[in-house]
Amino acid sequence: MKNKHEKKTHRISARVVLSVVIAAMLFIIYALIMHLSSLDALTVGAVMLICFFAAEFIGLKLYGFFSFHMANPDDEKLSPILGNITLDFILKLYLPVVICDESGKIIWYNNAFTKATNPREVLYTKYIDSIVDVTIDRILSDTTSPAEETDSPDGIEAVANDRVFRVKGYKITAEGKDYVITVWNERTELRQLAKRLSDEETIIAYVMIDNLDELRQFVQEKYRSAAAQVEALLKEWADSVGGILKEYERDKFIFLFEARYLDEFVEKKFDILDRIREVRIGEGSMPVTVSIGISRVNGTLADKDHDAHASLDLALQRGGDQVVVKNIHNTEFYGGRTKTVQKRTKVRARVIANQLSLSMAKANNVLIMGHRNPDYDSIGACVGIARLAMFCGVKANIIVNRDDANIKSAISRVAPLPEYADIFVDSITGQDMINSDTLLVIVDVNNPVQFESPDIADNVASVAIIDHHRKTSDYKHEPVISYIEPSASSASELVSEMLEQALPIGSLHREEADVLYAGMLLDTKQFSRNTGVRTFSAALYLRGEGANPTEVQHFFQADLEDFMREAKFSMNVVTYRQMFAISMSDSDGTPADRIAAAKAADKLLGVNGVMASFALVQIDNSVHISARSAGNINVQLILEKIGGGGYYEAAGAFLSDVSMTAALTSLKEAIDEYMTKN
Repeated sequence: MKNKHEKKTHRISARVVLSVVIAAMLFIIYALIMHLSSLDALTVGAVMLICFFAAEFIGLKLYGFFSFHMANPDDEKLSPILGNITLDFILKLYLPVVICDESGKIIWYNNAFTKATNPREVLYTKYIDSIVDVTIDRILSDTTSPAEETDSPDGIEAVANDRVFRVKGYKITAEGKDYVITVWNERTELRQLAKRLSDEETIIAYVMIDNLDELRQFVQEKYRSAAAQVEALLKEWADSVGGILKEYERDKFIFLFEARYLDEFVEKKFDILDRIREVRIGEGSMPVTVSIGISRVNGTLADKDHDAHASLDLALQRGGDQVVVKNIHNTEFYGGRTKTVQKRTKVRARVIANQLSLSMAKANNVLIMGHRNPDYDSIGACVGIARLAMFCGVKANIIVNRDDANIKSAISRVAPLPEYADIFVDSITGQDMINSDTLLVIVDVNNPVQFESPDIADNVASVAIIDHHRKTSDYKHEPVISYIEPSASSASELVSEMLEQALPIGSLHREEADVLYAGMLLDTKQFSRNTGVRTFSAALYLRGEGANPTEVQHFFQADLEDFMREAKFSMNVVTYRQMFAISMSDSDGTPADRIAAAKAADKLLGVNGVMASFALVQIDNSVHISARSAGNINVQLILEKIGGGGYYEAAGAFLSDVSMTAALTSLKEAIDEYMTKN
């Protein structure tokens, strides 16, 4: 009460002071007029009346000024004044504003919001998430998922009536209730401009006829005709999108086009591959195929050019006849429907052999490993690389599980040689052998998940990869040597070619030749599948170094227990889509059942109408899948979708911590996706 009395007294005093000031001003004005003019009293009265109102107005302004600056900060009239100012500001603000309660119910919005969103109905009492694609909690949190890339201190992105806004929320409390004032900043034109820039971004693609050497076997006229047809199809493809196609080297092209058309190409699944595949040459009706590498990454033109080249290399390493698109976050693959044609030249084998020999000579020691659950091809390639390291005078060790029953015959074959007394070590011992100058050579596998010891691969600075399976993805650290040749029948074939180029005649022990020969026999099914001139040339070299086919056949002899393992798969076979045969072991298996599963998948191809076969076996909490193809289905692409790999006619996958039912479901989904795309 005392404070109110003091405030009232203060206001009365201010009014008295102002009244005195006004009276003094009027007296002075009256005296001046009467002294200086000859006006009559009526005129002077009118002038005085005008002056009175003017003085009163000035006085009120002065009173407001003094009372504002003299008032206490907690003056009860300050809050209404500021409230009126805030309301007037919001009403006249050019930005759209919406006020909601804490549940998101709209209680008020200004004219700017009406003009910006043009709602078809009154929005009062409606909830804010009924007009935009965000909730009130989302607006207040100011966070979005990283994939949307819409985080901003200006608020979150929202769309209302096809218009894009940045919405910022401010929580306030009035009379004990919580409200949210949302300010909307329109970004529609900015988004349209960004999309236009994105659509007009230049995409770089490299195109290559990947079976060029094979086409040159035919008469020159036919080759030229086929090459001309391919170039015409590529030119037509480029012209359809206003792109630029230039041949920078024989049968190699660079293709520039706007990014907006890439989605169109993807939607059509790059049908240019199918059109080019219809071009054939020679009596054998060999189809012409191309590989395409495309880069859609941010950066300079130099960055895009580098990634496009890398994508083309990846397409070739995966067997050709496909498109590889490198995006910002992932790499996509399209095509790959034809089998890889074996190359005739050994020039690359000689170059890789020289590069690997130089790298070995610079290394302090060499570690060699294949894939998990090794087979004869894996161990054979390891033995061949070990011989090359010994020839270069470098200590070599092979990282492998010596207790694996699948390779005991191969290890026993080379064990009598003095050089192999302590060459086989486990992954733990291999870790202790790593130093700054260690070279790691990985054979018969290029998927890091399937390495015998992924930890060793992560810790070694210099890595070389030699494999015949199609490349699945890029690596965290680029290998110093990457020799991935899907046209080869086996890793043992690739290594044998390298040894032929690098070693003097007679340098390979016959025991080593036997193991390499066994690897080739395994992956070619006794030279009955996926063989070519290079395959038999490598076999001839091994025979010349002392490989004995009769001795090698003992590696493949199965005992009665192995025979019974294979029989388990024959008792549980189902067909899927009338062309896929799927066999499952009806009991928990052992590591030895992996080989039985592979043999069962091979036998299922002999069933009439089966185009591809799969054998599944559960070992502990994991499921192993072996896949085989009769030639028309790319099983590598199917199993790649569930983390597996391999090549066109033979592939495998390893699913951890899954049940047989879940693995079967994943396999069928992968088959469905493959059939849909192909």
